[in-house]
Amino acid sequence: MATDRSSFDTSSRSATLRSFAQEMKAARRAGWGNPWGYAFIAPALVLYLIFNVWPIIRGFLMAFTDYRFLYPDTRWDFHGLTNFIEMFSDDNFWEALVISLRYTITVVPIALSLALVLAIFIARTNRLSGFYRWIVYLPTILPIAVTLLMFKQFYSNKFGFINVNLRDLGWARPPDWLSSVKYALTAVGIADIWRGIGFPTILFLVGIYGINSELFEAASIDGATRWQQLWKITLPMLRPTITLVLVLNSSILGATEQMMMMTNGGPQNSTLTAGLYLYRLAFQQGDLRLGYASAVSLTLGLISSLITLFWFRMLREK
Repeated sequence: MATDRSSFDTSSRSATLRSFAQEMKAARRAGWGNPWGYAFIAPALVLYLIFNVWPIIRGFLMAFTDYRFLYPDTRWDFHGLTNFIEMFSDDNFWEALVISLRYTITVVPIALSLALVLAIFIARTNRLSGFYRWIVYLPTILPIAVTLLMFKQFYSNKFGFINVNLRDLGWARPPDWLSSVKYALTAVGIADIWRGIGFPTILFLVGIYGINSELFEAASIDGATRWQQLWKITLPMLRPTITLVLVLNSSILGATEQMMMMTNGGPQNSTLTAGLYLYRLAFQQGDLRLGYASAVSLTLGLISSLITLFWFRMLREK
């Protein structure tokens, strides 16, 4: 009898252990997901590591070397903080950084304000709202080269659409927009706003559609005007969306393509942003100082991160 009881206890413990092992295996499978899923995402993950993660790591390491493309023997010699010390005494870098900050401070608020106004207008339009969404987002899907070259033709002094119409209106000598120190940065900013306004508009629209309509109905019953509803309901409820849009636009500090294709940094370096300056350092000037350019790029990335952190602190939800 004792033997039967002992064997029963042993088999019971074995069954319990097997059940526990199966539960742990199921828990691991639930936590990690189906192993076949990792097999399917492996090609995309490998490409991401090769073309996104590795260039970031390589650029970070390069920032601490005097990597010069034309001198392969000394490319990876460690130079410590030499590039950063040189950068802080580089007047050209500081001038380019000031231009980038001016461009960011001007373009981002205007673009976001216009996007918010367009989103509110489309959200309150019952008819043709889908058509308006398509029209607003259309510039975003155009290649950036097409947009910038189109605006470059618009700004042409002789045959450009803008100056031809200004002459017809009686302005004998309209400005040469892209060749004027006074107007060049503004002209590029207008083109950039037109090109990129569609994406924040769609994000604001998604945020507005996500607000409970009963809030507006209750506010309307209490006698709140549309302006009061905007300030008391719409904007506070859009705070996460506003934070997202500001974070996504923080990278404009390193704007390069806009200036490269429309003004090439001119006239008189009035549109030479920090992004275009580091591009010249790396690919156009002298012995192609990729190490110094990487240090400049790393510094711009840190400044953009600080700006992002500032927006998170300012607009975080209570």
